[in-house]
Amino acid sequence: MTPFVTIVAVAVLAAITLAVVLALRLEHPWLQPWAVLRAVVQLGILSVILGGVISSRWLVAAFLAVMVIAATWVVYRRLRVDARFLLPIVGTVMAASAVPLVVVFATGAVAFSPRYLLALGGIVIGNTMTVCTLMGRSLGALYLSQRDEMEAWLSIGATPRRSALQAVRSAASTALIPSTDQTRTTGIVTLPGAFVGAVFAGASPIQAAQFQIVVLAAILAAGALTAASFTGVFGAPEVLPLDERPLGGRRAPSVSRAPHRIGP
Repeated sequence: MTPFVTIVAVAVLAAITLAVVLALRLEHPWLQPWAVLRAVVQLGILSVILGGVISSRWLVAAFLAVMVIAATWVVYRRLRVDARFLLPIVGTVMAASAVPLVVVFATGAVAFSPRYLLALGGIVIGNTMTVCTLMGRSLGALYLSQRDEMEAWLSIGATPRRSALQAVRSAASTALIPSTDQTRTTGIVTLPGAFVGAVFAGASPIQAAQFQIVVLAAILAAGALTAASFTGVFGAPEVLPLDERPLGGRRAPSVSRAPHRIGP
């Protein structure tokens, strides 16, 4: 496949996406084509950089650190949280990604080489970012929709964390649905990228399947750890919102009725 053919195919697919989004009158109709353009530019730069990175574990580690920072920034911008939550989000992404990677390489399931470290690390970090975003958005909406129920718990002496327990569980379950469904339907509905890439690289289908199973298990473990960490950070809200507002924010929304403060 030549670069020209690739560009043509991507341009046509982006145009189809834009046409459908405009026809449906969705919010931010240019967001998807812009994402495609960014992916083209970023992957082009990445392809050049990886030529000098892939042979060094230290350079790969540095590159993964950049990924963690970028993932944190995406979550921060998506959820519009206070700046005081930046470090907890960084810690969540790092810890939830590191634990599965340590298990995979410590057990010898995958050889500890720069190539595999970069591939597996990038996949796990990306999934952690997605779970953070999905759980954060769901949690913010549930705090609003379940406000009355949470106030009832508080009125009988429950702690903020106990009053938010049902909302947190629902948000965590929602955030884990994509990775869970991907794992359940692998080989039936989808052919995962890691499996296809390994086959194209010359691995046998059995070897590719072994690698893909490890990847899927690492993704699920990272997602569960992300949900647990996110629960610790955002699972005891300081105020109950009256309308949509940044998750974990302290400031009351500009309405006539003040939000219910449940922190000290």
